[in-house]
Amino acid sequence: MLDRAFYNVYTKFKLHFYQKVFSRFENREATLTTVEAFCMEGIMALKHPTIAQFAQVMHISTPNASYKINSLIQKGYVEKERSETDRREYHLRPTKKYMDYYSISYAYLQTVVDRVKARFPAEDVARLDQMLTVIGNELMPEITIPEEKG
Repeated sequence: MLDRAFYNVYTKFKLHFYQKVFSRFENREATLTTVEAFCMEGIMALKHPTIAQFAQVMHISTPNASYKINSLIQKGYVEKERSETDRREYHLRPTKKYMDYYSISYAYLQTVVDRVKARFPAEDVARLDQMLTVIGNELMPEITIPEEKG
Protein backbone atom coordinates (compact mmCIF):
# COMPACT_ATOMS: atom_id res chain seq x y z
CA MET A 1 0.00 0.00 0.00
CA LEU A 2 2.63 2.53 1.03
CA ASP A 3 4.71 1.82 -2.08
CA ARG A 4 1.68 2.47 -4.27
CA ALA A 5 0.88 5.69 -2.42
CA PHE A 6 4.45 6.98 -2.86
CA TYR A 7 4.41 6.02 -6.52
CA ASN A 8 1.08 7.77 -7.13
CA VAL A 9 2.13 11.03 -5.45
CA TYR A 10 5.51 11.07 -7.21
CA THR A 11 3.87 10.29 -10.56
CA LYS A 12 1.26 13.02 -10.14
CA PHE A 13 3.96 15.61 -9.42
CA LYS A 14 5.88 14.49 -12.52
CA LEU A 15 2.81 14.48 -14.75
CA HIS A 16 1.76 17.94 -13.59
CA PHE A 17 5.24 19.24 -14.39
CA TYR A 18 5.24 17.56 -17.82
CA GLN A 19 1.79 18.98 -18.62
CA LYS A 20 3.03 22.48 -17.88
CA VAL A 21 6.25 21.98 -19.85
CA PHE A 22 4.39 20.63 -22.88
CA SER A 23 1.92 23.49 -22.79
CA ARG A 24 4.92 25.81 -23.15
CA PHE A 25 6.05 23.88 -26.23
CA GLU A 26 2.67 24.58 -27.84
CA ASN A 27 3.21 28.28 -27.22
CA ARG A 28 6.84 28.01 -28.41
CA GLU A 29 8.05 29.33 -25.04
CA ALA A 30 10.15 26.32 -24.10
CA THR A 31 13.61 26.08 -25.59
CA LEU A 32 15.08 23.49 -23.24
CA THR A 33 15.67 19.97 -24.47
CA THR A 34 14.67 17.15 -22.15
CA VAL A 35 18.29 16.55 -21.14
CA GLU A 36 18.78 20.28 -20.52
CA ALA A 37 15.67 20.36 -18.34
CA PHE A 38 17.08 17.46 -16.31
CA CYS A 39 20.42 19.31 -16.03
CA MET A 40 18.66 22.39 -14.71
CA GLU A 41 16.72 20.29 -12.20
CA GLY A 42 20.08 18.96 -10.99
CA ILE A 43 21.58 22.44 -10.74
CA MET A 44 18.57 23.62 -8.76
CA ALA A 45 18.75 20.64 -6.40
CA LEU A 46 22.49 21.11 -5.83
CA LYS A 47 22.08 24.83 -5.07
CA HIS A 48 24.82 26.58 -7.06
CA PRO A 49 27.26 23.73 -7.75
CA THR A 50 30.50 24.05 -9.66
CA ILE A 51 30.66 22.25 -13.01
CA ALA A 52 32.85 19.61 -11.38
CA GLN A 53 30.34 19.07 -8.55
CA PHE A 54 27.49 18.86 -11.06
CA ALA A 55 29.42 16.33 -13.17
CA GLN A 56 30.28 14.21 -10.14
CA VAL A 57 26.70 14.03 -8.84
CA MET A 58 25.27 13.32 -12.30
CA HIS A 59 27.93 10.66 -12.99
CA ILE A 60 29.08 12.29 -16.22
CA SER A 61 32.50 13.53 -17.30
CA THR A 62 33.49 17.12 -16.61
CA PRO A 63 33.88 17.85 -20.36
CA ASN A 64 30.39 16.45 -21.00
CA ALA A 65 29.00 18.55 -18.15
CA SER A 66 30.79 21.65 -19.51
CA TYR A 67 29.26 21.08 -22.94
CA LYS A 68 25.76 20.84 -21.46
CA ILE A 69 26.29 23.87 -19.20
CA ASN A 70 27.61 25.98 -22.08
CA SER A 71 24.45 25.21 -24.05
CA LEU A 72 22.36 26.32 -21.06
CA ILE A 73 24.42 29.50 -20.77
CA GLN A 74 23.90 30.27 -24.47
CA LYS A 75 20.15 29.80 -24.07
CA GLY A 76 20.14 32.13 -21.07
CA TYR A 77 19.06 29.62 -18.42
CA VAL A 78 22.23 29.52 -16.30
CA GLU A 79 25.09 31.86 -15.43
CA LYS A 80 28.54 31.23 -14.03
CA GLU A 81 29.24 33.14 -10.85
CA ARG A 82 32.82 33.49 -9.59
CA SER A 83 33.40 31.94 -6.17
CA GLU A 84 34.19 34.41 -3.44
CA THR A 85 36.39 31.89 -1.62
CA ASP A 86 38.29 30.48 -4.63
CA ARG A 87 38.49 32.99 -7.49
CA ARG A 88 39.44 30.18 -9.94
CA GLU A 89 36.11 28.46 -9.36
CA TYR A 90 32.71 29.26 -10.79
CA HIS A 91 29.31 28.28 -9.42
CA LEU A 92 26.28 27.69 -11.61
CA ARG A 93 23.36 29.99 -10.95
CA PRO A 94 19.97 29.70 -12.66
CA THR A 95 18.83 32.93 -14.32
CA LYS A 96 15.47 34.65 -13.91
CA LYS A 97 14.51 33.13 -17.26
CA TYR A 98 14.92 29.64 -15.78
CA MET A 99 13.37 30.56 -12.46
CA ASP A 100 10.22 31.64 -14.31
CA TYR A 101 10.26 28.27 -16.08
CA TYR A 102 10.96 26.39 -12.84
CA SER A 103 8.19 28.12 -10.93
CA ILE A 104 5.61 25.98 -12.76
CA SER A 105 6.88 22.97 -10.83
CA TYR A 106 7.36 24.66 -7.47
CA ALA A 107 4.01 26.46 -7.57
CA TYR A 108 2.15 23.14 -7.77
CA LEU A 109 4.22 21.72 -4.92
CA GLN A 110 3.23 24.72 -2.80
CA THR A 111 -0.42 24.26 -3.80
CA VAL A 112 -0.35 20.64 -2.61
CA VAL A 113 1.39 21.62 0.65
CA ASP A 114 -1.25 24.29 1.26
CA ARG A 115 -3.98 21.71 0.62
CA VAL A 116 -2.34 19.28 3.07
CA LYS A 117 -2.25 22.00 5.74
CA ALA A 118 -5.91 22.81 5.13
CA ARG A 119 -7.06 19.18 5.07
CA PHE A 120 -5.21 17.66 8.04
CA PRO A 121 -4.82 18.65 11.69
CA ALA A 122 -1.62 20.53 12.57
CA GLU A 123 -0.22 17.55 14.51
CA ASP A 124 -0.64 15.30 11.44
CA VAL A 125 1.08 17.88 9.26
CA ALA A 126 3.93 18.11 11.78
CA ARG A 127 4.24 14.31 11.81
CA LEU A 128 4.26 14.18 8.00
CA ASP A 129 6.97 16.84 7.98
CA GLN A 130 8.98 14.81 10.48
CA MET A 131 8.54 11.61 8.47
CA LEU A 132 9.51 13.25 5.18
CA THR A 133 12.57 14.76 6.85
CA VAL A 134 13.67 11.34 8.10
CA ILE A 135 13.01 9.83 4.66
CA GLY A 136 15.06 12.53 2.95
CA ASN A 137 17.91 12.64 5.47
CA GLU A 138 18.25 9.02 6.57
CA LEU A 139 16.46 6.65 4.22
CA MET A 140 17.82 8.07 0.95
CA PRO A 141 21.59 8.12 1.65
CA GLU A 142 22.46 7.64 -2.02
CA ILE A 143 21.52 11.24 -2.79
CA THR A 144 22.90 14.23 -0.89
CA ILE A 145 21.69 17.76 -1.52
CA PRO A 146 23.02 20.88 0.16
CA GLU A 147 21.07 22.28 3.08
CA GLU A 148 19.21 25.56 2.64
CA LYS A 149 21.10 28.58 3.94
CA GLY A 150 19.46 31.14 6.18
